[in-house]
Amino acid sequence: MESIRQNKVSGLLQKDLGDIFQQESRSIFRGAMITVTKVHVTRDLSLAKVYLSLFATDDKEKLMENIRHHIKDIRYKLGQRIGRQVRAVPELHFYLDDSLDYIENLEKLLDD
Repeated sequence: MESIRQNKVSGLLQKDLGDIFQQESRSIFRGAMITVTKVHVTRDLSLAKVYLSLFATDDKEKLMENIRHHIKDIRYKLGQRIGRQVRAVPELHFYLDDSLDYIENLEKLLDD
């Protein structure tokens, strides 16, 4: 169970990372739509697991590699936004959230 502080930091990271991906999607991520679906922060607030949904892209794995390649830039921009609200910017680990694809596949199977 997450503490109140963890929930607040998770929400803050989700909002600000969403804004960063929205601003950078044209230049760095070739116009792909990236949505931050969930953020889990460890108890010591040093690590954040960020789950992303990717749209408007053919190769999701290649886009995830591109995101991981730019992780330092993303963390720096995040630090500029939340630096006064947390002591240290958490280390970011990005994961692909394919729950929407799974639901879409189930609906397709049920329709058939």
